[in-house]
Amino acid sequence: MFNLKDRVAVITGAAGGIGRGIALALAKRGCNLALSDIDEAALEKTAAEMAAHGVKVTHYRLDVSDAEQIAAFPARVLADHKGVDLVFNNAGVAIGGTFEQVSEADFDWLLSINLFGVVRMTRAFMPLLRASSEARIVNLSSLFGLIAPPGQTAYAASKFAVRGFSNALRHELEMEGAHIGVTVVHPGGIATSIAKNARVPQGMNAVDVEKQRKDFQAFLRMPPEQAGEIIVKAVEKRKPRVLVGNDAKAAGFIERLFPVNYWKLLGRAMKS
Repeated sequence: MFNLKDRVAVITGAAGGIGRGIALALAKRGCNLALSDIDEAALEKTAAEMAAHGVKVTHYRLDVSDAEQIAAFPARVLADHKGVDLVFNNAGVAIGGTFEQVSEADFDWLLSINLFGVVRMTRAFMPLLRASSEARIVNLSSLFGLIAPPGQTAYAASKFAVRGFSNALRHELEMEGAHIGVTVVHPGGIATSIAKNARVPQGMNAVDVEKQRKDFQAFLRMPPEQAGEIIVKAVEKRKPRVLVGNDAKAAGFIERLFPVNYWKLLGRAMKS
């Protein structure tokens, strides 16, 4: 088991949702935390809650779409902590609409956070992770990094890319015998605010927007604290991949059985 006590973990998107759930699971294990988010008020509240567990907690405003902010972030963390052992690339956003409804600017915006935020954070913190006795990079993909539903072209593109990036990086680090592991996480329907906060394409009908949000929200059932516990347990066991929730496990299984036609089955099931 990877003993997380007295380690230092960096978490993006830590103000709420899965990020907060991960922070809670780590704090209970005695892991020190460097939390980041763009929502400073919620982040400060989360940091105070985690500090009550007796671990060192620092928090930072960070926009993971900003390459310069990410490049400067390791130095900020190192000024407050002795080093970094774990990086959880959790921050993510969503946008509704079909490919033709989503503008190029919105598509790029989503990729800048969901994909390039992960890549840049990994590159920025790699020197600190190499200095650790044992380290791990944990990248949040999605159920939609396993299956690709209609209306999710931008989101699925980003999450499939995170999956591919994580797997290739793991293989590179294994080949060189590095002490840095990589875990890719595929959460299913976790009860976060991602659907409520999803960006809406310009010109999209308000009725369609509301229906899409309600339909998506209906699948978000697992408490984020439960998801965080599952993810951190997988890290302790050094698992390369973790599917969070029965919906993710079932969809992943069906996709492996029917790699081309799985949506004919899953689409009907989601409508029923």
